[in-house]
Amino acid sequence: MEKKQISQYELLRSGIDNKTLHHIKNGYHITTGTLEKLCTALKCRPNDVITFVKEK
Repeated sequence: MEKKQISQYELLRSGIDNKTLHHIKNGYHITTGTLEKLCTALKCRPNDVITFVKEK
């Protein structure tokens, strides 16, 4: 959000609700639908916002 200069309000307008934003900010799981909305709003690819961490 900071790099793209997009506010939380703009994400809310793109269809991502407050609860989902809370989950994103705190590292909770999100759906692929939410990931799609996030990438559309930020004009980026999924790899730009998520990383894969293999559990031990």
